[in-house]
Amino acid sequence: MREVLRYHHYAIRTEETYVAWVYTFIKFQGMRHPREMGKSEIEQFLSDLASHRNVAASTQNQAMNAILFLYKEILDMPMDEQLAPIHSQRPKKLPTVLSRAEVRRLLNAMEGTSQLMATLLYGSG
Repeated sequence: MREVLRYHHYAIRTEETYVAWVYTFIKFQGMRHPREMGKSEIEQFLSDLASHRNVAASTQNQAMNAILFLYKEILDMPMDEQLAPIHSQRPKKLPTVLSRAEVRRLLNAMEGTSQLMATLLYGSG
């Protein structure tokens, strides 16, 4: 696998990561050879990453890409069917900026020196 990854000019870190994901996949499936497995085993592994190991969506996608690379480039068994694993939930992003009304309420809730310091800091950017 490393040889084929190098032939395709993948970065060394990508090579290490892909090899690690393929090993994890094989280990998860009881050390069965990938030729003996198919779509259902791949979906089972990727779903386990999302539901039990709580990996990020990008990590799950990386694992999927590594396994699909194995099947397409190494084993010459491309997965023509669309995979449908349980997807990792993308983290909810918190707002990074308060509205003017929210800042006004926050500053009005403060008193004395703290209010003065916060107002000066907010006003200076």
